[in-house]
Amino acid sequence: MTDLYTRHQAVLPDWLALYYEDPIEITHGEGRHVWDAEGNKYLDFFGGILTTMTAHALPEVTKAVNEQASRIIHSSTLYLNRPMVELAERVAQLSGIPDARVFFTTSGTEANDTALLLATAHRRSNQILAMRNSYHGRSFSAVGITGNKGWSPTSLSPLQTLYVHGGVRTRGPYAGLDDAAFIDACVEDLKDLLGHVRPPAALIAEPVQGVGGFTAPPDGLYAAFREVLGQHGILWISDEVQTGWGRTGEHFWGWQAHDASGPPDMLTFAKGIGNGMSIGGVVARAEIMNCLDSNSISTFGGSPVTMAAGLANLTYLLEHDLQGNARRVGGLLIERLRAVAAQFGGVREVRGRGLMIGIELVEPGTDRANPQGAAAVLEAAREEGLLIGKGGGHDTSVLRIAPPLSLTVAEAEEGASILERALRRAQ
Repeated sequence: MTDLYTRHQAVLPDWLALYYEDPIEITHGEGRHVWDAEGNKYLDFFGGILTTMTAHALPEVTKAVNEQASRIIHSSTLYLNRPMVELAERVAQLSGIPDARVFFTTSGTEANDTALLLATAHRRSNQILAMRNSYHGRSFSAVGITGNKGWSPTSLSPLQTLYVHGGVRTRGPYAGLDDAAFIDACVEDLKDLLGHVRPPAALIAEPVQGVGGFTAPPDGLYAAFREVLGQHGILWISDEVQTGWGRTGEHFWGWQAHDASGPPDMLTFAKGIGNGMSIGGVVARAEIMNCLDSNSISTFGGSPVTMAAGLANLTYLLEHDLQGNARRVGGLLIERLRAVAAQFGGVREVRGRGLMIGIELVEPGTDRANPQGAAAVLEAAREEGLLIGKGGGHDTSVLRIAPPLSLTVAEAEEGASILERALRRAQ
């Protein structure tokens, strides 16, 4: 046990999770690689939980941060802030939401909190629809709408939450149906639910469930939901904290796989836009964003330094077509991983799109989740020089793969080979 680990245990909460039996301290990174305090080099397939979106130590971002920090680091939203206005203009235009307004926060949790505040105030209702197996953050209101008991430590909440079917395609009562029948069944379930309750304020949903193990419904489910929600005036909040900025390859936002009924009323974002800097936010139609009748500010949201980082990072992402890279390299990686998985009876499914890939592990010969197996693969991969994540619903049995979007074909092949060895070692 390292001295730093001992000190960590002495002053930080027991529930502050750490990866690995022997936790590592990451000291620096470059591109798609990081190094620990002992000098070990790792290929990073998790990017600080999908946050280092473009690359470690990206020169364009570090230069923007340094230049802004040399001028002024902080002022708050009580003063005009040029970088904040410029990033808001770009995000509003990219969002697809008409007459959009943008409010910046410091995290995805705070972004979802804000969206819930706006929805409940606008609709005068504290009822929220959320998806089973979902995750929306760490705050009191966010854990109250999180449909994953491993990340929701209390049943107390300022909101009344009703959970809807559909976020997990291959498990649950509708798993055996084809895609069209699956959507129809979930829509009928939603209609039935709404027949029993007063109209909720909003449905909040991740287009691809992140902590839940990179699960997703068939394309079009949320468009079908939107048709029903619209009949009742219920808002749709798309939680894009993990799916935004082109990570899925096929789309810039996850909601665009469900766009037949138009864009969401609100979307929340965070993580990758800052490439490691603390940026979150909400985009909403003006009538929703402007519904609050009290003053509000943000002390740290929209900080000049984080906004400069976000602008530089977004510019790099768009100019280098990292969404296209996620589609191309991610497509190759997922097919390579499916070929690897075919060798092991303990792999139930390899799923995902772009550079957002999940490998679900089960006890060989069964359909039972295998959290011990997932933990063993996580350890073996680190020993081989690869950092990955894990997640899942009832049990944490899904390996989560989400490298920076600048991943090369050679690095994808290297990571797949390490995962193959790690799976073999963990058998």
